[in-house]
Amino acid sequence: MRHTLKPNQTFKIFFVCLNYWDLYNFRLDVLKHFINLGYEVHTVALKDEFAEKISGIGCKVHFIKFNNRGLNPFADIKLLISLKKIYKQTKPDLIFHYTIKLNIYGSIASSQLKILSVAVITGLGYAFSSHNWLSVLAIKLYRYALKNVQHVWILNEADKNILVQKKIVAPEKINLLHSEGINVERFKRTAEKIKTDDFIFLMATRILWSKGVGVFAEASKILQHKGYKFKCLVIGLIEQNHPDTIRLKKLTEWQNQNLISYAGFFEDVVPFLASADCFVLPSYYNEGVPRSLLEACAMQLPVITTNNHGCKEVVVDNFNGFICEKKNAEDLALKMEIILLSSTERLKEIGKNGKKLVEEKFNVKQILKQYEDLIKSI
Repeated sequence: MRHTLKPNQTFKIFFVCLNYWDLYNFRLDVLKHFINLGYEVHTVALKDEFAEKISGIGCKVHFIKFNNRGLNPFADIKLLISLKKIYKQTKPDLIFHYTIKLNIYGSIASSQLKILSVAVITGLGYAFSSHNWLSVLAIKLYRYALKNVQHVWILNEADKNILVQKKIVAPEKINLLHSEGINVERFKRTAEKIKTDDFIFLMATRILWSKGVGVFAEASKILQHKGYKFKCLVIGLIEQNHPDTIRLKKLTEWQNQNLISYAGFFEDVVPFLASADCFVLPSYYNEGVPRSLLEACAMQLPVITTNNHGCKEVVVDNFNGFICEKKNAEDLALKMEIILLSSTERLKEIGKNGKKLVEEKFNVKQILKQYEDLIKSI
């Protein structure tokens, strides 16, 4: 499908996402870039307090209502109808869809209206790791929805292999996007670490078992029994409706045992990264490329993560951090112990290596070029 503009017509690009917080935190540079280039940029998402900020940079905003975790087919049909209504009224030239439900129902809506669309799969997520009826349903819906999209963008080769092996997407449609990019100017260490009494291991993540929070708590227990003094700080959102969520009661139990300290959810993680000594993400979730690892590396923190796909794309073992086995608290504790025993000079060297890797491979400027090249090709 090739698109032709009428004379003096502005090319309309739509970015359709779960909520405006995601757009502001993960795709703000993309939105600003295309506004500056003169495109008409529209956004579609659940309404939240960040919608006004997105509107303030020059985007046109549209609102939808849906439950990203819900399994009500009638609610999903309602989402499909609402997306079609917006697309009919506004006539996009190209749509980028993000997150599983919008990749599915947004792609179906754009296909039925013969609008060019790209499905950006930032990680296959919980549905593909559960190996039950939910994963079977997700595969069937993805297979149907993505057959008529122009491109499918994924963040790592492992996800590409899964999509091809399960015959969800034809391999020629799949393009590799090396993460969603990081603005190295925003995540930039401006001074030495903010001094604290404790050595701080920081974990910033959604509070899910599969993100490795429980493994982190167990590793903390192992190291405490060895007599080490440190602090394990966790920040992030507790998703009440997610089947894999860790309840506040369990977090409180770990806190009472002095295994971790849970500080809650924060919009700005930079101050926490600035005061931490090491970043930890022992994930066994179906990651794309975890943004939290990119942010930590950009802030020159040594990082510890697993040999999980998506994670190992960011961390080179013994260069900008350390790799541990998935679901292995003993191995995580061993890598944390290596960090605790390392000299300040060695930790600084590891941190600088991480910054260099991010600048060379994951800089948002490279990601913007991929977006731009696609749009120019239409």
